[in-house]
Amino acid sequence: MRDIGCCIVGAGPAGAMLALLLARQGIGVVLLEAHSDFERDFRGDTLHPSTLELMDELGLVDRLLEIPHDTIERFMLHTPAGVVPFRAPGAPGSKYPHLLQLPQARFLELVIGEAQRSPSFKLVLGARVEELIQEHGVCLGVRYRDQTGSHELRARLIVGADGRHSKVRQLAGFEPVGKAQPMDVLWFRLPRLAMDPADADGIYAGNGRVMVMLRKADAWQIAYWIPKGGYRQVREAGREELGRSVAALAPWLGDRATALPEWRQMAVLTVESSRLRRWYRPGVLLIGDAAHVMSPVGGVGTNLTIQDAVAAANVLGPRLKDTSSEVRTRDLAAVQRRREWSTRVIQFLQDMTLRQVLAASKAGETAPARPPLAARLARRLPTIAAFRDRMFANGGFHPERVRPRTGWMRTAIALVALVCGAACGLPTPSAAPTPPLTAAFKVSDPSNVSGAPIYIALDEGCFKLEGLDVDLVSMTPNEVVQSVATG
Repeated sequence: MRDIGCCIVGAGPAGAMLALLLARQGIGVVLLEAHSDFERDFRGDTLHPSTLELMDELGLVDRLLEIPHDTIERFMLHTPAGVVPFRAPGAPGSKYPHLLQLPQARFLELVIGEAQRSPSFKLVLGARVEELIQEHGVCLGVRYRDQTGSHELRARLIVGADGRHSKVRQLAGFEPVGKAQPMDVLWFRLPRLAMDPADADGIYAGNGRVMVMLRKADAWQIAYWIPKGGYRQVREAGREELGRSVAALAPWLGDRATALPEWRQMAVLTVESSRLRRWYRPGVLLIGDAAHVMSPVGGVGTNLTIQDAVAAANVLGPRLKDTSSEVRTRDLAAVQRRREWSTRVIQFLQDMTLRQVLAASKAGETAPARPPLAARLARRLPTIAAFRDRMFANGGFHPERVRPRTGWMRTAIALVALVCGAACGLPTPSAAPTPPLTAAFKVSDPSNVSGAPIYIALDEGCFKLEGLDVDLVSMTPNEVVQSVATG
């Protein structure tokens, strides 16, 4: 007997968002989080346009924007030769053409707080998963320990959303395939002043050094790149030497660069870029960093994990809601197919950008510095930069929506059959009303799990096909409207 529909391990952005989307469908969800709260420093605090559009779709964007935050509308490359635009964070046509910077803990509190409005949702903090319950090669649940002792929880699906050091991934025996990265990142903060340059956000490269600066409410969050495994050498050289390097990259920081925080107030990120060949096995699915670890280039990690969660909710929600059916392995495979190529392309774009920034960093102050190839090509071939920026902003080729489009195959068949029938002079069904000259039909598609109808304008005619119910509605010709009804 399964206790619930879905057990999600890890209350980061992927786990929290998936829990909310499933709970809103009335599916029983238990979210297990190993920590006792969400307060971790130097986490992904950047929200991209597709995440903001998702929050808008969920009716949460106004509450999100009430949280103290900063926006970034352009990302600059600062070199000894000057400052050039490097990246446009927005996506063409987006309602939110900027990045939003806010503490991840506040974002998680908002999302999980909304999930807690559903009686089918439960959050367990301080819950450390110790074992997967498996029978005949199928994962049936988890055993975890919290402050009250050891517990067993059986579920129809286990989702590992517990990050780059995923315990679920380890217990399930998955082995990621990684690509070597040439650097690690040292995170720290410096005070931010009102007189600081407006375009200071961006990449600073030169003299063999690179750092990224992002604005916070009252501070600059700095990601200083160090050679792979080189933290010990940086620390042995001392904070004064590190401060001089920071000052050389951003002279406008002045004395702040030489007054760095103590080492214990800094954090080292071991940079990885890896992915699983297979994200699932019977009864268990991995998403987010548990399935693919992204490098910090572009700050896209949070965005990608949230897109994974939306895709998983769209694909698996109907199965989980129908308690008489099992979640099939092919359903889990469908989630990977939907997200894998977007992940792989973005990892390629991250790697390309990383190499070009490192190449630009080798320019010295006495030698002419050239912007990275990506920045030079962006000026000559805007479509290349637009493609990269769009992929980063959307978290893939297209942003995932809570209400997916109607099954395109059935809709295409209906259109082709209708057009062919009209061309051959076939009579319309007698039961259907005679449509006006300006008419359209509504497709009620069983594959559309959200139940949202799609309206496709035609000049005239009506049609009925097995599996499709077509009703005529008055519309302007050639207008396509995706309903936002909840179904």
